[in-house]
Amino acid sequence: MFLIDKPYISDFFKATIRDNNIPVIGTAEASEFDLYPDTRVISEATAITAISDRQYPCLYSNSENSIGWIAKQLAFSQLPGQIDLFKNKLKFRELTQSLFPEFYYQGITTQDLVKIKPDNVPLPFIIKPAVGFFSLGVHKVSALDEWDSTVDSILQEIQQIKEVFPAEVLDTSNYIIEQCIEGDEYAIDAYVDESGDTVILGIFKHVFSSAEDVSDRVYITSKEIIEENLDEFTGFLNTLSQFAGIRNFPLHVELRRDSNGLLLPIEVNPLRFGGMCTTADATYMAYGFNPYLYYYQQNKPDWDHLLEGKENKLFSIIVLDNSTGIPAGEIRSFDYEKLLTRFERPLELRKFDHSQYPLFGFLFTETRADNFEELKSILHSDLSEYISLQS
Repeated sequence: MFLIDKPYISDFFKATIRDNNIPVIGTAEASEFDLYPDTRVISEATAITAISDRQYPCLYSNSENSIGWIAKQLAFSQLPGQIDLFKNKLKFRELTQSLFPEFYYQGITTQDLVKIKPDNVPLPFIIKPAVGFFSLGVHKVSALDEWDSTVDSILQEIQQIKEVFPAEVLDTSNYIIEQCIEGDEYAIDAYVDESGDTVILGIFKHVFSSAEDVSDRVYITSKEIIEENLDEFTGFLNTLSQFAGIRNFPLHVELRRDSNGLLLPIEVNPLRFGGMCTTADATYMAYGFNPYLYYYQQNKPDWDHLLEGKENKLFSIIVLDNSTGIPAGEIRSFDYEKLLTRFERPLELRKFDHSQYPLFGFLFTETRADNFEELKSILHSDLSEYISLQS
């Protein structure tokens, strides 16, 4: 069954649950979405009973906003503890410490940020909310003289973002400092089946504009990216899932491969794929199969077949975050039509209210591999060329 919550579900997601008669838990939050007619909605009591009857219930949530409901209504199950193990980055580092004994991390409260001097922390390092979402509040510190300005930026951000998401999704009261993992970064949609085996449903390479960039602007998937990483990532996720003891469990995993070829997890997001219906929808646009349905029906992709004819094609998710440096209240509009002219084959544009969330939307594209320049251009843009200011 599916548990839906704010901030967003796509039309593709809505069609999936309706067309395949997937039960949706009838929470108050679910009732606020304009679900398609004939969508199968079940009562919370029915859902709770069904979950209690199974050792490994098959549950998917589009949003971590639903964690509060799970913690309250499913406290009898393993799910709240399993979610917290992944969602809380400190607990996740503790879980995997025996796998990566040399990895440095420490927790710190927001109150202590202004008190400490990280003289003994190996440089460069990352500081981010212990419970976070997207790249909100994430900073890279490459030199000790950057620390004070980084703390100032964090404290300013807290005032801007603390009311946007619930504490289960983004908690700005505690942070984690951890060593910076250098190397190529990937985002993976997968699920662990009832037997404990990992099934990968999508792999995206996270492309950055520079070594200092920590934003979420561009994610790319391709035949080559899938083929080069599928077996290794499957084995890696099998090890992680065995440590956590999870079954029938969807995951969105971020990891890096360092210069020695070692895979290191950045974070694991529980019970969902990429946020805001991004990566799973993009996988369907790229390869023609439905990751939501594959998890629900416990199917495995035939990648050899799915990748036929996908040579020299790049499928991208472009996150239109407000990187202009201009407060949302001073921005009148965003020129989406101008943006679309910069891409050879836009697949879908999703517009967001920048006054409500810190982004203008998402753009999904298909690009010839030899035309990477169009992706490089948006990667380096702060998007100010597309906005108009309030008069």
